[in-house]
Amino acid sequence: MTKFFKIAAATALLVSSVMAAEYTIKLTHVVSPNTPKGKGADFFAKRVGELTAGKVEVVVFPNSQLYGDGEEMKALKLGNAHIAMPSFSKFTSIVPEMQLFDLPFLFRDDDHLHKVLDGEVGKIIKDKVTAKGFVALDYWDAGFKHMSSNKKAILLPTDAAGQKFRIMSSHVLEAQFKTIGANPQVLPFSEVYSALQQGVVDGAENPLSNFYTKKFNEVQTDLTLSAHGYLGYLVVMSESFWKKFPNDLKPMVLQAMREATEYERKEAALDDADTLAKINEYAKTSGTLKVHTLTPEQKAAWAKAMEAIYPQFYSVVGEDLIKKVQAVK
Repeated sequence: MTKFFKIAAATALLVSSVMAAEYTIKLTHVVSPNTPKGKGADFFAKRVGELTAGKVEVVVFPNSQLYGDGEEMKALKLGNAHIAMPSFSKFTSIVPEMQLFDLPFLFRDDDHLHKVLDGEVGKIIKDKVTAKGFVALDYWDAGFKHMSSNKKAILLPTDAAGQKFRIMSSHVLEAQFKTIGANPQVLPFSEVYSALQQGVVDGAENPLSNFYTKKFNEVQTDLTLSAHGYLGYLVVMSESFWKKFPNDLKPMVLQAMREATEYERKEAALDDADTLAKINEYAKTSGTLKVHTLTPEQKAAWAKAMEAIYPQFYSVVGEDLIKKVQAVK
């Protein structure tokens, strides 16, 4: 479908849906409605309608129907879209501190992560995004990343030495692999399967959903449940739109967002558990993949090795922010 017809179809949907509502919020995202993010967006739309007694209609445009992955931020700035939930990587050029979330083994587990996101550090980063002309609302989960290889099991930092790992373009991720003697290779995500298959790279890091849905399990022999890095989304609103939005309705929208955040995070956890079960079943039946869980001692060895790169990013991320994260109990 051409861009013209996509916008025309979206406009027709918008016109038909707002006839009974006094105010409309256009929410755009780039994934399928059946993903945790897509489900969270639909839940938010439903709760806004309920809490405002139909005065506010949230129209959700999934699958890049309205704007693509690289267009959302500009659309928010112009007020052409009202809410989006880009990945953290979309913010690092305007708020370098967002690279905090790329630091490996910084978060001990889900509980620690969410305490950080919902606490002082999360607010500091949201305030920095808001200062750039957006309204930062909340953090949604995409999941933790895990390491895989077609060479051998990666249980200790020394196991990665000499292996070639595909990474996204990131100074943090480059340092992460170089410090353990591995060779990071920046490749587009669309090329990862063939690169693994052909031996251009030996391994990669991915959340479980990417690992399974992109069939990396077919071209990797070992998956380590390392949970070493976090991928997330920041829900942001158009500043110009929010300034003009009725003050008496704002609390209902914010309450709906709080509820949607809780719902999306639960859906992400369920999706992760379901995907892991599928991966374990594949490993059992195929005999070509082994799934490994780090022991506490192995994880401690990784954390110690990776902490050595943190000072390299004190001037970018902020030593105080990193230490605040580490201090959260």
